[in-house]
Amino acid sequence: MAGKKYKAALEQINQDKRYSTKDAAVLLDQMKISTKSDETVDIAVRLNVDPKHADQMVRGMVVLPHGTGKTKRVLAIVKADKVSEAEEAGADFAGGDEYINKIKDENWIDFDSVVATPDMMGKIGSVARILGPRGLMPNPKVGTVAMDVGRAVRELKAGRVEFRVEKSGIVHAPVGRVSFPAAHIQENIDALLEILLKLKPASAKGNYMKSITVSTTHGPGIRIDTQAAMSVAN
Repeated sequence: MAGKKYKAALEQINQDKRYSTKDAAVLLDQMKISTKSDETVDIAVRLNVDPKHADQMVRGMVVLPHGTGKTKRVLAIVKADKVSEAEEAGADFAGGDEYINKIKDENWIDFDSVVATPDMMGKIGSVARILGPRGLMPNPKVGTVAMDVGRAVRELKAGRVEFRVEKSGIVHAPVGRVSFPAAHIQENIDALLEILLKLKPASAKGNYMKSITVSTTHGPGIRIDTQAAMSVAN
C-alpha cells in the first residue's frame, strides 16, 4: 500500500521542473504518504563547499518562524544562580554537577539539546565523549553556550534548528511537519535558506547552492529552483 502511495506522490512531481519554495510547499501538502503519522518535512541543500577546509565549514542555527512541530527536551547546565532563569524559560532540566554526574555515571541522555554557561564548560568536558558523538555538546558557534541562558532555552523550545554541512557538502535539516499550512512550511524553508546565504564562506567560489530538495519522511524529493530560492531568501 505504501508503495502505491509513494508512486502516486511521485507522479505529481514534474521531474523536469524546478519549483519555487511556495509551489513546493503546496505540493508537499498534497503528497502525504502516511495517514498514521505527522511526517516531518526535511530539506537537503547541497553546497559548493569543501568541509575539509576549515574556512569552508558551514555551521549555524536558525529559529524557524513556525517551529519544527516537535517540542525539544532541553537540559541547562548552569550554576545555582542561573537555575531559576533556565526553568522559567522552559528548560526541562536545570542544574550543574548533579546532571553532569548523571550523564557520566548513568550514561543519561534523556534530552534533545543542551545549553550551558561558559563557566560550566570546563566541567562539561568530562562528558564530551558521551555528548559529542550524539551532537549534544554545547557550542558557542550555535548559541548553546551563553550567559543569557533564558534566551537560549526559549529559542530551542520555540523551534531553533542547528545544522552543520556534512562531508559530502550537504546540509540536512527539518523544516516542519506535513500538517503545517503550506505558507508556514514555505516561510520556514526561506528562513533556513536566508541563514545559509549569510553563512556563505568568502572562499566559496561559483554557484554556492548547487541543489535544494525538500521531502516528507516517506515521500519523494521535490527539487527547488536554486536561483529563485536564493533571490527570495536574500
